[in-house]
Amino acid sequence: MAVTDSLSRAATVLAAVLLLSFGSVAASHIEDQAEQFFRSGHTNNWAVLVCTSRFWFNYRHVANTLSVYRSVKRLGIPDSHIVLMLADDMACNPRNPKPATVFSHKNMELNVYGDDVEVDYRSYEVTVENFLRVLTGRIPPSTPRSKRLLSDDRSNILIYMTGHGGNGFLKFQDSEEITNIELADAFEQMWQKRRYNELLFIIDTCQGASMYERFYSPNIMALASSQVGEDSLSHQPDPAIGVHLMDRYTFYVLEFLEEINPASQTNMNDLFQVCPKSLCVSTPGHRTDLFQRDPKNVLITDFFGSVRKVEITTETIKLQQDSEIMESSYKEDQMDEKLMEPLKYAEQLPVAQIIHQKPKLKDWHPPGGFILGLWALIIMVFFKTYGIKHMKFIF
Repeated sequence: MAVTDSLSRAATVLAAVLLLSFGSVAASHIEDQAEQFFRSGHTNNWAVLVCTSRFWFNYRHVANTLSVYRSVKRLGIPDSHIVLMLADDMACNPRNPKPATVFSHKNMELNVYGDDVEVDYRSYEVTVENFLRVLTGRIPPSTPRSKRLLSDDRSNILIYMTGHGGNGFLKFQDSEEITNIELADAFEQMWQKRRYNELLFIIDTCQGASMYERFYSPNIMALASSQVGEDSLSHQPDPAIGVHLMDRYTFYVLEFLEEINPASQTNMNDLFQVCPKSLCVSTPGHRTDLFQRDPKNVLITDFFGSVRKVEITTETIKLQQDSEIMESSYKEDQMDEKLMEPLKYAEQLPVAQIIHQKPKLKDWHPPGGFILGLWALIIMVFFKTYGIKHMKFIF
């Protein structure tokens, strides 16, 4: 009988231990999942959109940039998280037959300029120096918030550039150029300064693939409209305006983005296929070796939208905190407050002492013209005493 009781008690204790261990394992697993959820992915999106070309015949480059601007705003990225750089204002150009508009289709259906465009850098502000300063954060303290890229290590950044380029460079306003080495070094500075989580670089220019050949920083995915040795061709000529409205690559990217909504599950592999050589004439390229995730698992809205990651659970998650650490930190805060008690207003500004101070005696200086008058008096006395005939003995 005693043996039976002892066995039953042992079985009960063993079951309780197993139940507690299972519960603790399950709780720790849930906590690990919660911690992984909050630490993974990104929490905010930014976009830097750059048109580097001036003059009316480069109308298409402005339309390219404004098309991407319109798409990212529609998908949720606000103006406060978009840095828009336009080297020229085609909407207000005297040659524009329809002022305050920029169209991307020859049937004039889609006005990509809209009525709420916020241009952050315009005209001669669009320089290589300003562009690199925006990326790296090396800007003067007086720079307004709208001209800053205030990203962090949880930011996904879209960088779109268009203009005239060549093998390893992109021109800015036909007066200067940025090289692929300078661009790669700027991205490395951004990574070292923890200014991005993941970065998507898209460029629409001749020999665009040469601009991402020198990239060496992690978590960068790059797309280009043409390979080295190829031109990026224009599209949609409009006789009424007299110029082409867009470039081919951006035109088909815009058509692709028009089908995307914030809840879309379309991935980056679909973006790679939007403009085959049969449509673009040039050969678009992409580079993903620096990117840690598989492109098929990367949603379009991870870069073109601003969709927050949300996971709904019915389980209760208890986040345990070390009470001793909390108490010690509280005591340290109390000590700091005692050591750094704020001064009273009278102690900060002793007005009584300032009022009753005696004025400081100033150093005496001869009044203006005194020295000149003294010399004039000396010369007059000399002439009156000796006359002009004695001047030769002096000089």
